[in-house]
Amino acid sequence: MEAAGPVTRAAARKRAPTIPEEQRERRPGRRRPRRRYYDKDTTKPISFYFSSLEELLAWTPDVEDSFNVALEPSECRQPPLSSQRPRTLLCHDMMGGYLDDKFIQGSTARSPYCFYHWQSIDVFVYFSHHTVTIPPVGWTNAAHRHGVCVLGTFITEWKEGGRLCEAFLAGDESSYRAVADQLVLIAQFFRFDGWLINIENSLSLAAVGNMPHFLRYLTTQLHQRVPGGLVLWYDSVVSSGQLKWQDELNQHNWVFFDSCDGFFTNYNWREEHLQRMLGQAGERRADVYVGVDVFARGNVVGGQFHTHKSLELIRKHGFSAALFAPGWVYECLEKKDFFQNQDKFWALLERYLPTHSICSLPFVTSFCLGMGTRRVCYGQEEAVGPWYHPSAQEIQPLFAEHRREGDGRGWVKTHCCLADAWNGGSSLLIRGEIPPEVGHVAVRLFSLQVPVPPKVFLSLVYKLEGPSDVEVALELTTGDVGSCHVGGIWTLNAETSSRHSPRPLRVPPTKLARWVGHCGQQLRGGWVQRCYEVSLRGCVLRDLLVSFARPPGGREEASFVCRLGEIQVVDAKSLLAPLPRVQAVTVSRVRWQRAMPEEEGPPARLLLGCTLHWSYLLSPVRCFRVHCRTGTGGGSPGGGPPGPEKPALLGLAFVNQYRIAELPVAAAGPSGDGRVEFLVEPVPKEGFLVPQAEWGRAALLYSMPHT
Repeated sequence: MEAAGPVTRAAARKRAPTIPEEQRERRPGRRRPRRRYYDKDTTKPISFYFSSLEELLAWTPDVEDSFNVALEPSECRQPPLSSQRPRTLLCHDMMGGYLDDKFIQGSTARSPYCFYHWQSIDVFVYFSHHTVTIPPVGWTNAAHRHGVCVLGTFITEWKEGGRLCEAFLAGDESSYRAVADQLVLIAQFFRFDGWLINIENSLSLAAVGNMPHFLRYLTTQLHQRVPGGLVLWYDSVVSSGQLKWQDELNQHNWVFFDSCDGFFTNYNWREEHLQRMLGQAGERRADVYVGVDVFARGNVVGGQFHTHKSLELIRKHGFSAALFAPGWVYECLEKKDFFQNQDKFWALLERYLPTHSICSLPFVTSFCLGMGTRRVCYGQEEAVGPWYHPSAQEIQPLFAEHRREGDGRGWVKTHCCLADAWNGGSSLLIRGEIPPEVGHVAVRLFSLQVPVPPKVFLSLVYKLEGPSDVEVALELTTGDVGSCHVGGIWTLNAETSSRHSPRPLRVPPTKLARWVGHCGQQLRGGWVQRCYEVSLRGCVLRDLLVSFARPPGGREEASFVCRLGEIQVVDAKSLLAPLPRVQAVTVSRVRWQRAMPEEEGPPARLLLGCTLHWSYLLSPVRCFRVHCRTGTGGGSPGGGPPGPEKPALLGLAFVNQYRIAELPVAAAGPSGDGRVEFLVEPVPKEGFLVPQAEWGRAALLYSMPHT
């Protein structure tokens, strides 16, 4: 039930905007329906789509849209997407789209779908049957973190789709340019990378005649405003205007391929189709994405666990591949076996999927999948219960099983695991066996191509499960061997940190001291952190491996189970720069409800909804952790000292705002104010905790209305 609500006032130091909320929301013609931006049941912000041309053309960027903006553009990668190496596209189509992944601030979904083989793909398409499919920001954040390009979908279908196409294509150029301009603006604003154009209806001669002009204009404008932007055409309509799938690039659809960045074929091809396409594609062979329906519907070469048969032929002829709906392993197989089935599916494709390399520092990952059965922060359990937040997924390794040639003795296998975590909801579990005749085994986790600065710090957080004498260490490989010089490697601990300053200091720089604060120590939960300093000159970091060595003198097989909690490679110079502070935290869009009375418990409780905004440069952070303290009495509008209780974690934010929905707070008493304090904790990319005194904060005071 909606309550009249307490009288609310932000603490004087954090005033809300002066325009009353109800006035801002009811100005005629100025605002769109807010239901698009918030879930009707939880009022939490959600990702959205457009269902009509009118909605698309009416859209202009708004503060409400900012929830759905990606944290940053795609990370640097090698080879770049523009290279002519055959690529791998993943087209994600699952049960209509916008499922649990639509909740921008995460959800409590149990056993959600999760993709983590990012180093094996180059392009990610979010597909649904809505006219304009804007990728949910969680997917964009996760993909960009791995250097993967993200596309939305512009689709028209059936008779309604035909009418829509006639409306913007059959007229003059101003009509199709207006649609293209909006698609470019949407990609630019939300920070994804382009569009798959899928016209699944016939077109009039006038409309199909303008389609190449529309594609060429869209592609040109996107390239100008979105670095690395991509426009792909799906094999559907032919140059006559008929809806006639070709299963290949040929003279009937080449004009569309010639007008954009690439062509996505239909799925019912045979090897003769690939052979014919060699002449049509010419030097643009890598721009032809041969479609593979993983569900194996229709007359296909191979799908499901036989998808590798299709990939083998595609790579044989040098084309790119488009895997449609690999979520088959989630939708059609047992949910309890999802991780095993997904790893099996991608392992069968491994030899046909060239990986790409990450090429920027800092390189930090806790292997978090963006989901879990509990939340952990640097070894400290914060909450128990399922959670799902795709934006929180961190850089994932190469998942594989490696065996020695010959008798197969000696092996290492990696897989993700939700049973324990150092930071987030999961860790990387590595199992292996070291045979008697071998001193150690190693597993390659990441492919990198990073020009290494003169001095880097490395950190490994791990723990061995069960009794084991196996030694764990990081290993690096470098390129440019002729000019690469390793000046030295030193073990770091908290006592040695002061010597990393460029000039004598009484105390080490704050960020550096925090980074090395736990090096060489036993941590919570049995975790161990090892830190190293490496001096290099003229080197390129190529591979990051973890090795496992048997103890000296050991002659028996050594089995091990090791859990990796975090790996970091950090430019030493970045730890000397000061860390900015979260500033100007404000509280707006306040909404009060009375909580349903309970038979036991607090007699009077309220549910608070509000939006936090703050100021902070996003480039130095992985995310923000949003906390609160609640209480009654005492406070003044100027904001008194914070309460003694530990702040409660509300959630994670990947932009400078956060929506709080139905937060239980105590009702203010007749003679005292209620007080809620919100705290915003930045999480630096370099991976250390920022003291609470340096968090941003705002206090909200409230009292019951006088009657």
